[in-house]
Amino acid sequence: MAYQSPAGARDLLPLDVAQKRWIEDRLQQVFHRWGYHRIITSTLERLDTLMAGGAIQRSTVIQLQESEEEELGLRPELTASIARAAVTRMAGATLPLRLYYNANVFRRAHEGSHSRQQEFYQAGVELLGTGGLLADAEILLLLTDGLKSLGLRQWTLVLGEAGLTRSLLASFPLAVRDQARWAIAHLDRITLETLPLTSELRERALMLLDLRGRPDEVLQKVASLKLDAYQRKALDNLKSLIDLLEKSSFLPSMPHPSPSLVLDLSLIRTFDYYTGIVFEVVSPSEAGLQTLGQGGRYDQLLGVYHPQGQSYPGIGFSLQIEQLHQILLPTGQLPQQTPGSEWLVVPDSPQAYTAALAYAQSLRHSDSLARVELDLGGRTSAEIYDYARHRRITQIAWVKAGGDPVIETVNHQL
Repeated sequence: MAYQSPAGARDLLPLDVAQKRWIEDRLQQVFHRWGYHRIITSTLERLDTLMAGGAIQRSTVIQLQESEEEELGLRPELTASIARAAVTRMAGATLPLRLYYNANVFRRAHEGSHSRQQEFYQAGVELLGTGGLLADAEILLLLTDGLKSLGLRQWTLVLGEAGLTRSLLASFPLAVRDQARWAIAHLDRITLETLPLTSELRERALMLLDLRGRPDEVLQKVASLKLDAYQRKALDNLKSLIDLLEKSSFLPSMPHPSPSLVLDLSLIRTFDYYTGIVFEVVSPSEAGLQTLGQGGRYDQLLGVYHPQGQSYPGIGFSLQIEQLHQILLPTGQLPQQTPGSEWLVVPDSPQAYTAALAYAQSLRHSDSLARVELDLGGRTSAEIYDYARHRRITQIAWVKAGGDPVIETVNHQL
């Protein structure tokens, strides 16, 4: 029989890994420059931990039955795991916590989905223990810096405000509020038009559905509504954030073309995970519009995991490595081949094995970044040269039993 990887999983071959690492390394360098530290959490989590925040649907979790008392699941995202670790394992740490991750996550494929993929790779950050304008701006500017480090040119930041939009829906009857919210989140105009709403509420729902476009125009529309004190404050905070973004990240003087900013108050989730700004990064591709990442503010989540229920503000984002790979591959920026080795050490006889091993090790110690291969025998000189050219090896060290190497530079023009 032919053995294959399970449905929804795939193997990453050396070139795939080199290209994936190219993306991750550039993002990691940016995260370091902004003062973030890497955290690695368990791939396995208790199911009640994953479900506690209210952001994860049980049907999406790939579950494992450890015992009758304990159900485990493969993490479908990182925020819940990091929130748990922060309030339990890092209790007492100086705030704010700046954390980042590169990790795989697992999500059960939906029935009828075109892609059966169940394992994904993400890179992202979490800024825990602080709220306010500057924290929101830091996350969005860090996101911008990371995408620009990849040379990504055509992308749009779609920005919403979950708390404001949720508040604008508060006047809807409880019986239809969740349906209206779901319809707005999924841009379902037909459902909104058929819900049992007064003409005034239906008009508001349709207006929320269409509150998308240039920030100044959307802000003006919202400002024309009858707003309470909370809504007015949320709107003012949103104005201040957009003003700060436009004066910093979105200037024409930046090294790469400026991304576009779209304000979209229909950008909400169907659960109460986010409490403030929410955002997505989208980019055009041959397959259509791709979502490259998303994130937002979640000021109540850490309290769910704190032993005494003490809450801290938090905000973060995740970037989808597969989607970034798909967008960047046609640009030619990603590695087109796996790296070659610098050295091939060849013992000229069995009596030279010890000397060849020692010389190869000395090369590795003298340059920790050098790739040094040892010829394992059974090949003629012509086959060794052919191997070195195929592997793009630059130098061959022919080692004699006495330990003296003869160094030869490989001619790759032949």
